[in-house]
Amino acid sequence: MSLQKLNNDFNVHRSIDCLNLNILKENTNSPPVINKNNRFTKNLLKRRSSNLIADLASIGNHENFYTYELIQQIAQYLLDRTNIRPKIGIICGSGLGNLADVITDSVSFPYHEIPHFPVSTVAGHVGRLVFGYLDGVPIMCMQGRFHYYEGYPLWKCSMPVRVMKLVGVSHLIVTNAAGGLNPKYRAGDIMIMKDHINFLGFAGNNPLQGVNDERFGPRFPAMNRAYNASLRKAAHKIAKEMGIDKFVREGVYAVLGGPNFETIAELRMLRVCGVDAVGMSTVHEVLTAQHCDMKVFAFSLITNKCVMDYESMAEANHEENIDTGLMREGVIKKLVTKVVGHISNHDLAMSSKNP
Repeated sequence: MSLQKLNNDFNVHRSIDCLNLNILKENTNSPPVINKNNRFTKNLLKRRSSNLIADLASIGNHENFYTYELIQQIAQYLLDRTNIRPKIGIICGSGLGNLADVITDSVSFPYHEIPHFPVSTVAGHVGRLVFGYLDGVPIMCMQGRFHYYEGYPLWKCSMPVRVMKLVGVSHLIVTNAAGGLNPKYRAGDIMIMKDHINFLGFAGNNPLQGVNDERFGPRFPAMNRAYNASLRKAAHKIAKEMGIDKFVREGVYAVLGGPNFETIAELRMLRVCGVDAVGMSTVHEVLTAQHCDMKVFAFSLITNKCVMDYESMAEANHEENIDTGLMREGVIKKLVTKVVGHISNHDLAMSSKNP
């Protein structure tokens, strides 16, 4: 079975659908309507989707598609090598990898040793999965993520989120380093993400493209509540208790492809669109987590103020991201630890009482 044959088969099915619609249109005075709630239609669509997934799995070319079964194999590889069963996952952004240092009784898996796993190529991303305990709570941490600009397709960049789901993770904490667009933001501020603008998606790049496997989630997931409101509220309360609420913000994040930083004109356009911070990650992971029905809490460490003045001689640079991460290292470790504790004591405790 080749990808060319799959494309041909798909086009044949599409042609048959178009022919059926044309016949229907010729025999009625009204436009054709497909009732997707019809039992026959549901079964037909489900059978076609299952057949295509099976065909893709038979190709054996994991560079083109990660099947449910393959991701299940990766998850099982990890579970076979540790007794830790996490319900909370953490993704560390640029310069924030030291979060993993506070994990106790840890078991580490370098990416290059995990079957079918990509590898990190960016400074500030160690490149390993860490299982362990954060203040007594079992967690799974990505110490280094994958970016579109590294040459990976988005479905591969976000694949670890699906691995987390099959390992048993129900809550995901995502961190990143970002440039501050909001004029009130300063380097070192923490922006809790309440929403995003997916510019990669505007360009036709989405990790959910292709055949949908309903074992992960629905074909068309809603995104209006991608960033869990109760977790955001809890984080603000925690920040106030820590005495850091003066530099904890809440705003909208925009993702661009990178690896170059943005032009002044691009930054000005983003600000007009209501963007508070901009970066090159996170959104594809959140899309995949939402598709998998995971609860997401995400925040950006503002590592620099974006240069929006043509007269300025300042330039954005990656080293600044890492330096600012080190500056806020202690605060971020404590914040994440307390958010993990809140999830464990509230969300997970409630779900265990009401299985």
